[in-house]
Amino acid sequence: MRPKGKSRRMVSAGLSGVALAAVLAAAPSADAQADSRQADGRVPHWELKQTGTDVRFRGLAAVSRSTAWLAGSRGTVLRTTDGGRSWRDVSPPGAGELQFRDVEAFDARRAVVLAIGEGEASRVLRTEDGGATWEESFRNTDPKAFYDCMTFFDSRHGLAMSDPVDGRFRILSTRDGGRSWTVLPTAGMPDAQPGEAGFAASGQCLVSSGPGDVWLATGGGATARVLHSADRGLHWTVAESTIPAGDPARGVFALAFRDRAHGLAVGGDYRAGEASPRAGAVTRDGGRTWRHSATPPPAYRSGVAWLPHSRRAALAVGPTGTDLTTDAGRTWRTVDTGSYDTVDCTPDLGCWAAGEKGRAARLEW
Repeated sequence: MRPKGKSRRMVSAGLSGVALAAVLAAAPSADAQADSRQADGRVPHWELKQTGTDVRFRGLAAVSRSTAWLAGSRGTVLRTTDGGRSWRDVSPPGAGELQFRDVEAFDARRAVVLAIGEGEASRVLRTEDGGATWEESFRNTDPKAFYDCMTFFDSRHGLAMSDPVDGRFRILSTRDGGRSWTVLPTAGMPDAQPGEAGFAASGQCLVSSGPGDVWLATGGGATARVLHSADRGLHWTVAESTIPAGDPARGVFALAFRDRAHGLAVGGDYRAGEASPRAGAVTRDGGRTWRHSATPPPAYRSGVAWLPHSRRAALAVGPTGTDLTTDAGRTWRTVDTGSYDTVDCTPDLGCWAAGEKGRAARLEW
């Protein structure tokens, strides 16, 4: 989504840190490791990891409990392979003017980063050697395009999305792990609403599940919508979410699907001090229909992720805190007041979060 003055993706927030509440122990259908108190009485909580920088990280790729990638402002990319005890600055040379908003990593050596902005500011870079060297594999040349997010189905097939160009969202596709990209035809894409766009707030406005399903989150238009494709972006259907829009600052900011049917949406109004009613929604039919959360997050949230091995537990994050659901998004409870923009989890219980002022944290079980 295009900015007015400062980017709409730039959200100010305060800092604090409170242990995640013991409500994790009450999730009846979640995996025992993820949803129960430790034997010594400890409760899962965010543990801050010093990154040595003050940039804002809206791009996060969790590979495992030990390995994670961060991508942020001033062309910054960091990587840890020791659980956050140390971070290596692997930023691409000469990228200081770029705003990285998404990173997708396949392991400790291979990653793809997306820079956002109008025209040639939107770029994709990739590395195969842990960030020692980078290759620019895409540079946008259309002044009407503005890329927001990307997602990968596997280590070869991925998509990136741009705000509407000539009335429809633009989809970029790769079949070789990000080495080359092709703009997909728009014949199967529904028309965009006036003012409708995506939010490059957490790298989660475009998400995938399985070999072919992908969802795109929108805001800014009269209604906040979720678009779905079952064929890797060639044909799309569209459904209205229950999250309010009708303003350039409002809509769905992030999606998470634990399979091709069950999904979560979070968002709201990113402006500090503005109310964000009905900031959460759920689907059980792959995004064909959405229902509002009975008790939604109390404020704007920009990131969301299912907890590993859980059918009911998930975390949502934003500038004013972290919320937990233990009933698959029906109700949410604030369990931490620290500022984070994005969150990502891995099967080995490696949940990471990142945000402003160089903040990065790992969920300690």
